[in-house]
Amino acid sequence: MKKIALINDLSGFGKCSLTAAIPVISVMGIQACPLPTAVLSAQTGFENYYCDDFTDRMDYFTEQWKKMEVSFDGIYSGYLASPLQIKKVLYFLEQFGEKDTLYFADPVMGDNGKRIRIFSNELLSGMKELTVRADVITPNLTELCLLADEDYTEIVTHKNADDYVQRVQTICEKLLAKAKRPQTVIVTGIIREKDGKGYVGNLAVSAKEAIHVETPYTGMSFSGTGDLFASVICGCLVKGLSIREAMEKATFFLQTAIEEASAEKIPSNHGVHFEKYLSRLL
Repeated sequence: MKKIALINDLSGFGKCSLTAAIPVISVMGIQACPLPTAVLSAQTGFENYYCDDFTDRMDYFTEQWKKMEVSFDGIYSGYLASPLQIKKVLYFLEQFGEKDTLYFADPVMGDNGKRIRIFSNELLSGMKELTVRADVITPNLTELCLLADEDYTEIVTHKNADDYVQRVQTICEKLLAKAKRPQTVIVTGIIREKDGKGYVGNLAVSAKEAIHVETPYTGMSFSGTGDLFASVICGCLVKGLSIREAMEKATFFLQTAIEEASAEKIPSNHGVHFEKYLSRLL
């Protein structure tokens, strides 16, 4: 059975991070091997939450797994709370990143033009160092602009222009030029208006191709949907599917769940009821 190491936090509420990735990776027939970066009572979008930082315990997992002489077909890193945690991931990659191991990085740093609370220039520098080593990265537009040193406010002024997606693609190509290995940049949650209707899409850009998949936009966003999308993509690629096939499967899996949550007016912090759609990944 193929194995993916999942380096991310565990939140009791919010259906995100590890609670999103583990069921998705597992139902796809891949062993999910979690390495927690923190354990939280609820994801940080809630007004109150308890957080137990696991930074000083991350290396224990690395060392014990090394003693077990295990290997991974994929390594997926998500939310990292500090530059020190980024260094822990770099060390993990040194120990387990073989030639054929897919390294998938989701550079969580902000959204909608706003940076996360813990954001610092040191964290950005560390994330840049980490993402250039990845085979696939999945930033949203805010994170893409941070990684590429572009102005988010300026780029979104063109969101209703015909060449908006092409402008985003140009920023992706800037990152590809810095990568240390052949890389695919998948920008998530690109919102635009076309023919008077709203759409949300995901754009994958590599040296070979650019793929844009979009669906009608409900006007709402939910905790964990980015993690669910990234987990499907990572699982598909480890199984040997193409980027296009992975994006289509992820969209098919999530679209109805998001539409349902929007119709039911589920609070965004609680996430979508993705569990009943896991069979779509079989």
